[in-house]
Amino acid sequence: MRKGSIPENLNSVAERIVTACRSCDRRADSVTLLAVSKTRPAEDLRVAYDAGQRHFGENYLQEALDKQEALADCDIIWHFIGPLQSNKTRDVAVHFHWMHTVERLKIARRLSEQRPTGMPPLNVCLQVNIDEEDSKSGVSVEKLPELAASVAALPNLALRGLMAIPAPRGVAEDQRTPFIRLAGLLEDLKAQLPDQPLDTLSMGMSGDMEAAIFSGSTIVRIGTDIFGARK
Repeated sequence: MRKGSIPENLNSVAERIVTACRSCDRRADSVTLLAVSKTRPAEDLRVAYDAGQRHFGENYLQEALDKQEALADCDIIWHFIGPLQSNKTRDVAVHFHWMHTVERLKIARRLSEQRPTGMPPLNVCLQVNIDEEDSKSGVSVEKLPELAASVAALPNLALRGLMAIPAPRGVAEDQRTPFIRLAGLLEDLKAQLPDQPLDTLSMGMSGDMEAAIFSGSTIVRIGTDIFGARK
């Protein structure tokens, strides 16, 4: 994507979402655009916010906390989408609305225990290692049902769905394969855990967003096509 201004890029991505949804008979408002703002200064986030963007995803905790302080006057919905060590769960439990990368019960338990009284449950997605890559984080497909059942029992979390980062694939039809598999796993969990608000598939980035939407994505995580290449 040619680098334009942040508002121009947001409009272009929004148009892509509309086109992708139209091609598979989905409502455009069934897909949430999550602006991946890691390494970007707070000023860039404010420009995106002023252009109407509300959901922002951060990978690095201290960087995110600094931005939250700088943007405290904005009603931003903060998503944590990076790996998280167990000794840093408190800040996510206190300062975020969503956590996309739960892969271990220990992390989930700490998030539930540390969510402040009076706050709504923390929305969580379980990260699945959908392609079984050694280099990728995520629970295995085989262990997903057990982890989901355990997380669903925690009092201060809302188990919303699944997240994955598949291995890169060049052709749209090939890109759809892991996304369709993840969507099938979510349907299995809905049958297993009918009392949970399982309505979220966090999948699709700048290079495979259309394939993800075709396969049922409800949150696309877009960074480069909004903010440009990372410096």
